[in-house]
Formats: sequence, structure tokens, C-alpha cells
Amino acid sequence: MNRIPIEDTFLKEHLKTLTPDVRDVFLLKNNTIRCTVIQGTEMINNMRLSHNLGILETYTLGQAYLAGAILASTVSGDDRVQLTIECSGPIKGLSVESWAVGAIRGYLQEVPIEVKAPLESFDLSDFFGPGFMTITKLLEGKKQPFTGQVMIQYGSIAKDLAHYFLISEQTSTLITLSIKFDKEGRVIGAGALFLQKLPGAEEKVLEDLEDVVETMPSLGTYLSSGKSGKDFVNEVFSEFNPTYLKALPVGFSCPCDRGNFSKYLTSLPIKEKKEILEEGPFPLTLHCFNCGSVYPFEKEELDTLLR
Repeated sequence: MNRIPIEDTFLKEHLKTLTPDVRDVFLLKNNTIRCTVIQGTEMINNMRLSHNLGILETYTLGQAYLAGAILASTVSGDDRVQLTIECSGPIKGLSVESWAVGAIRGYLQEVPIEVKAPLESFDLSDFFGPGFMTITKLLEGKKQPFTGQVMIQYGSIAKDLAHYFLISEQTSTLITLSIKFDKEGRVIGAGALFLQKLPGAEEKVLEDLEDVVETMPSLGTYLSSGKSGKDFVNEVFSEFNPTYLKALPVGFSCPCDRGNFSKYLTSLPIKEKKEILEEGPFPLTLHCFNCGSVYPFEKEELDTLLR
């Protein structure tokens, strides 16, 4: 993966004042509620640069990346999870893949997203339209992946993912995905909150948590001030006696590299290799759609690879 450095001076200095990207894991209310809070401001900025996204596209794919970070927290070892949305609205769809270790990558089907009128809010329901959300878990040691699918009910990644957990895994869940932009359109705070009922939890506990979530401050705004997700949980959910468990990494990362694309070129049919060598273009530029990395191959290198 070729990472594009952040050049915006204000943004670089701002990121230095923030808590590094991390997933903090808690248990609430006598170990009956699982809570994961995610700080992902740098991840979203790296994603935006690599995919060259505008504000609407950053908000849409950024929410999916934060959802991917949540899903990464539900697996372990070398497991990974794929979140896919196929829809009929202007977004068309998106795909995000996350590993248990915290690596997140993914892309939008449509860039830029078609906008027919000035945006009045970040309500994405009309941009998604009817469609499906699919979650696929590729678990270490299992020959077949586990796949669950639900129809899009809300046009909100957070609400539809919570709906997926309820329908496909019969688990009551609350999810918040939050991205804060400044007046210039920079992402200055981004985070996610994941609350899930564990065996033995009373229904009223989740109802009480839902009341807190509806009135709590914006997580993205809170993180943009330099405070941590850990601080957020301890402050907002203090009455639920949070017990801190561990910190897990999270970040924008893709396993693609130049060697993988070289192998792809050498595996092409002879006819296609001949066409490339005779017609070009030179350099031949290949793109990783998952992370936006660009890999140019000059004619001399192609001569060696394809002959």
C-alpha cells in the first residue's frame, strides 16, 4: 500500500493534539453489556486522501470504515469481516473489509456521489435508497464463510448494522458512528460507539442505555477536542460502572503491494500480454480499488515481466 502523507498544515498539527486511533473495550453494568469505543480520526483522513474524496463521499465511506472497526472487534486471531452494501440510490454501493487486528480498507462504488440539490443535512437515506446490507465473516480454520444479509431499513449505516445484529445474530445492539467536519470541510474528529447486550443482561439496561445514547454529546466533536474515547465512556456511562478491559489497534491499511500486481500481470493470458507490450499505455498504471494505491509499470519493466 502506498500511503499519501497529510500535507494540510492545520490538519497535521490538529492530529498531533488528538488521542491516537484506538479501539477501547469495556464491560458495563456488572459485565452484562459489551462496549467498544473507537477513535478513528487519522484513519478517516488517510482514507480520504487515498481515495481523493469530497465531503459527502468522506462522510459515507468514513461511516462504513468506522462500522468496519466495530466489526473487527467482534472477531479474533486472523479472522476478517466484509461489510457490503448494494443499493439503488446515488451511492450505488460500498465495500469495506476489516481484520481482527484492526486493519480497515474499502471503497465506494460511485465517486463522486451524484447530488441533485444542495445538502441540507447528512441524512443518507435518500442516497442509499432500497438495497441490502451483507456481512461476511471469514473465520480462521473454517472452510466456509458465515454470511448474513438484511434489507436496508433506515438508510443509516449505524441503524442498519444494529438491525443486522438483531435479525441475523439475535443480539440487541446500539451503534453510533460520528464524523465531525470543521468549517473548511476537514475531518477533525471521528469515532464510533458499540454497545451490545450479553447473556444475563436485563432488557431495561439496554433501554436505559438507549436513553443515554439519544442525549449524549457528539462523539466526533468530543474526540476533536483532544479527549479520548476512554474518557467519553467513563463520563457518559458512569452510572453503568464501566470496567476497562483493553486497547486494540485500528487504522487504514491494505495488504496490496507492487509484487502482487506484478504477479497479476504475469498471470494474464498471452494475448493480453502481447496487446499491452504493443499498445501500452506506458507507463501502465494499475490501481488498488480497496485503498486507492497507484502502481505504475514502465515499458522496460513490462518487457521483463510479460516476455
